[in-house]
Amino acid sequence: MPRVLLTGGSGFIAVHVLEALLAQGHSVVTTVRSDTKAQMLKDTFPNYGTDKLDFATVADIAEEGAFDEAVKSDAPFEWVIHTASPFHFNVTDTKKDLLDPAIIGTTGLLKAVKKNAPSVKRVIITSSFAAVFVPKIGNRPGYTYSEKDWNGITEEEAIQDPSSGYRASKTFAEKAAWDFVEKEKPNFTISTMNPPMVFGPIHPKLQTLDTLNTSNQRIRDMMLGKCQEEIPAAGVYIWVDVRDLALAHIRAAERPAAAGKRFFVTAGYYSNREIADILREQLPDVASEIATKGGEFPEGYFGYDNSQTKNVLGIDFRSVKDMVKVTIPTLQAIGA
Repeated sequence: MPRVLLTGGSGFIAVHVLEALLAQGHSVVTTVRSDTKAQMLKDTFPNYGTDKLDFATVADIAEEGAFDEAVKSDAPFEWVIHTASPFHFNVTDTKKDLLDPAIIGTTGLLKAVKKNAPSVKRVIITSSFAAVFVPKIGNRPGYTYSEKDWNGITEEEAIQDPSSGYRASKTFAEKAAWDFVEKEKPNFTISTMNPPMVFGPIHPKLQTLDTLNTSNQRIRDMMLGKCQEEIPAAGVYIWVDVRDLALAHIRAAERPAAAGKRFFVTAGYYSNREIADILREQLPDVASEIATKGGEFPEGYFGYDNSQTKNVLGIDFRSVKDMVKVTIPTLQAIGA
């Protein structure tokens, strides 16, 4: 059973990757920013000793050599799964807060693995649909997005606003990873995951209502009666369940055919109206506080091709209804 280094283990996606790895019997070391984060993960997974779950502190992934020690292990790593990267719009300096952690964090990790962890054969990187999608073209009815597409955002556009900075951070970091492999010819291969909106159950000991991932904030707001007048538009109308995305990371490490490939990991279409309808059905006590207008799926929207994820990784995607039903009690557990 391959030993795994997981970066950013307390993050929304990463903790689901961690949960799945532990359930499969892997031995995992995960990086955390602080001892507090490590303790929160210990409390979330109390049945695993340090032989199965251990920690390496990396306070700032954008620092030179940040991962140099974390990649070293007496029991050598075979896989590295890199999820650590910022996804928030609370930004004062786009370069410092978004671009540097994403780009330097990714290239710094790859350099450290090449230098100090020759046993590693597979590196899986969490990228994003933000590195695929070209928002300035709009909804592109009739066009089908796939792994071949890239967001062509420039450095000048990246610093215009936090949203552009986020898209640029994922695009530049992923391109830097592929460039590294091409130029450095390391002993490992990489695969990247490119999910769109990521919804799904949370781990209550790791999150509060104020620290939810951006996608789940929409469900929280509907449950708290913040959408009584109108359901907001979704903006991006394709999604994936975090549990399916976590499995995709692991399958990409397991399967030789996944090496050297990008994966557009999406279950397909959804709308905020669909989520609202399911919430009203599942929560009759608050149904009257959730609007019945707005949030519809738009007319004329791009297509998607997720066949590579299905065929190579064998992912059987969950439904929106299953996701919402499972997510509700985890949000209720933190006060929603």
